[in-house]
Amino acid sequence: MHAVPTLADLQEQWSPAGVYLNTASYGLPPRDGFEAMQQALADWRGGRTSWEHWGESTEGARAAWAAMMGVPRRQVAIGATVSAFVGLIAASLPDGAHVVVPDVEFTSTLFPFLVQAERRGVTVATAPPDRLAEAIDDRTDLVAFSAVQMSTGEIADLDAIVAAARHHGARTMLDATQAAGWLPLDAGRFDAVVCAGYKWLTCPRGTAFMAIDDAWLEDVVPHAAGWYAGADVHASYFGPPLRLASDARRFDTSPAWFSWVGAQPALELLHRIGVGAVYDHDVALANRFRAGLGLEPSDSAIVSVELAGAAAALEGAGIVAALRGGRLRASWHVYNTDADVDAALAALADCSALA
Repeated sequence: MHAVPTLADLQEQWSPAGVYLNTASYGLPPRDGFEAMQQALADWRGGRTSWEHWGESTEGARAAWAAMMGVPRRQVAIGATVSAFVGLIAASLPDGAHVVVPDVEFTSTLFPFLVQAERRGVTVATAPPDRLAEAIDDRTDLVAFSAVQMSTGEIADLDAIVAAARHHGARTMLDATQAAGWLPLDAGRFDAVVCAGYKWLTCPRGTAFMAIDDAWLEDVVPHAAGWYAGADVHASYFGPPLRLASDARRFDTSPAWFSWVGAQPALELLHRIGVGAVYDHDVALANRFRAGLGLEPSDSAIVSVELAGAAAALEGAGIVAALRGGRLRASWHVYNTDADVDAALAALADCSALA
């Protein structure tokens, strides 16, 4: 029997040029994904091949993400952006529907509902993330929220939100973009899960997923359906009648081939490592960093802190992080190490005290 590879065994797949602490903006590709994409680009440039096998990578990525998220592949749609999937859900809500959303929610999960509020009387109520479950009541038709907030790293109380939604007969739509890949999630707990691939899943940009429960399938209209949403993709190139897939593939949009060629190896690699192992690694680094800053431990891979001069100090040391809402945001992932934590803390040693 072959030993199951550990994160340490596979960490050499990533080769950041320096200390990179900005996965919440975009993740770094593993070697296998990057090289597969480069080969596809070279084949495209040289006109050496047809395209069908690039589509096979899309199906491989779908299968890997479904396995990682604990849902059947038939419940997973592929696309390019989260907002396009959220837009389908928002446009399919009945007139006057009531939606509850966190007040700091990333706008790709918020704006599609606000558009419907302007046009069809959909109402959108907001609440602080830690009070979201309390905001759900008998008027609520849908709760739309991120598992992890991009601005703060705050993890939603999934149990409380799901329980409140079920109690009041509301559906749930989870945005897993800042969680999938490091935070263990069971997508089957929610009516829909949307997710971009280019952050913690270390895929190229232009890759996104939606898992949708069978009970919601017929209520969401596949407004963007094209040939790739057909029951048989290769028999859906032209002419009527409408012949959509009977499962979640009806929400597919034509894939950006090269991005999906890079996505499949990345997803399969993370799934081999195991999201639980990634969680342990990422949160341990984040808490080592928090301890060095005098902060209490957390359960998030994202550290958001108000520290005067922090962004300039890290930039001066060649360390890539982000500034969001006036706060330093450092996100820790598979390619980071204890040495990265020590380098970041050394760079911040002369910054002003926490505000």
